[in-house]
Amino acid sequence: MAQKPSIPKGTRDFSPTEVTKRNFIFSTIKQVFELYGFQPIETPSFENSSTLMGKYGEEGDRLIFKILNSGDYLNKVDETLLISKDSLKVTSKISEKALRYDLTVPFARYVVQHQNEIEFPFKRYQMQPVWRADRPQKGRFREFFQCDADVVGSKGLWQEVEFVQLYDAVFSKLKLVGTTIKLNNRKILAGIAEIIGAKDKLIDFTVALDKLDKIGSEGVTNEMLAKGISEEAIEKVQPLFNFNGSNQEKLNQLQELLAESREGIEGVEDLRFIVNNIELIGLQSAKLELDVTLARGLNYYTGAIYEVSAPEGVKMGSIGGGGRYDDLTGIFGLKDVSGVGISFGLDRIYLVLEELNLFDEVELPKPKVLFINFGETEAKYCMKALVTLRNNNIKSELYPESAKIKKQMNYANKREIPYVIIVGLNEINNNNFTLKNMQTGDQQICSLEELLKITI
Repeated sequence: MAQKPSIPKGTRDFSPTEVTKRNFIFSTIKQVFELYGFQPIETPSFENSSTLMGKYGEEGDRLIFKILNSGDYLNKVDETLLISKDSLKVTSKISEKALRYDLTVPFARYVVQHQNEIEFPFKRYQMQPVWRADRPQKGRFREFFQCDADVVGSKGLWQEVEFVQLYDAVFSKLKLVGTTIKLNNRKILAGIAEIIGAKDKLIDFTVALDKLDKIGSEGVTNEMLAKGISEEAIEKVQPLFNFNGSNQEKLNQLQELLAESREGIEGVEDLRFIVNNIELIGLQSAKLELDVTLARGLNYYTGAIYEVSAPEGVKMGSIGGGGRYDDLTGIFGLKDVSGVGISFGLDRIYLVLEELNLFDEVELPKPKVLFINFGETEAKYCMKALVTLRNNNIKSELYPESAKIKKQMNYANKREIPYVIIVGLNEINNNNFTLKNMQTGDQQICSLEELLKITI
């Protein structure tokens, strides 16, 4: 017996209903992106390894899917290297390309490559799949979609304010009330690291701190110790694990804590600008919360950082995130081009909407009219009418074979098609149609013009 086919772990098939629901989310996000002035671009599914490697930190690099070179990829590898079994060195010889890990680094590459064609500040959105060799679990897949919006070529903080509004607008349209937009600034984290004497361990410090909600304060402490951060430094940072109060109160506390750090104070001022203006403008359904433990373990963030959590009671990781990256394009040779962007995690948003039963209004695409097929003569007559209906944007189809009428009617019922058209020799001779309303059961004889008026 043939083995049942399967798909790789961390990937999924999507049914017509699931695709329709996902498209509803795509469409909602796209509408808001364009409302805020963003333009669409697309980049390849895979990039040169040199474009991706070294941009996400050590942990991120490990999660990048590498693509083997074409042909006999081992032929050019030195035999002594193969014997050494040094996987990192061997990989660099046999793999020159990799699946994209996110959309931000490819976007930075795009900006540098097309800088002479772009009008700055450049506002782009991108909705494409990305791949990560992560351990699959609820809400974490190896293939998933990101929906990104970025602005490059401006250092103005008003864009940070607008991104908070954009998050709020999208989740309000999705009726996902009660999301929390968490906000921090990498300058504050750098300032804290400076104050506690761990400036040289900034990356290790932020990567560990970013895991607070997953492994708790004890787990973060142990990870920091393992990375060589002293117990004295960790003791100084302990109050941050329970940083409470309103956003304004937190800002005042940070102002005191970071008084001796110029970079830290810059971060506080940036956050104050965003918080003050959001309080002035207001949000529809989300709330903005300063979270000084928010680090987001990506090395390229330099300013504001965002993370969005689902409404209380829904067990799910972040459903959005992003931040400012002032020097990302510099990696590819284009200096002094500031950027800031956010991302929506479509797959996690889908799971949250499903859990909260918020897909009630999403309907599976279906025809409005089904022509019953009684044979070749009748089908030809129906096809002419089909052309007219479709030219008038009426979704319609002909049953593909002359099966028993009960089977064709069952098909219409299961797909919830509202109208069925029955055409026999009598209808052909009289140049008309028998229209049946599948909800009421009523039937009527009508011309093509009348058929258009009823079904349009």
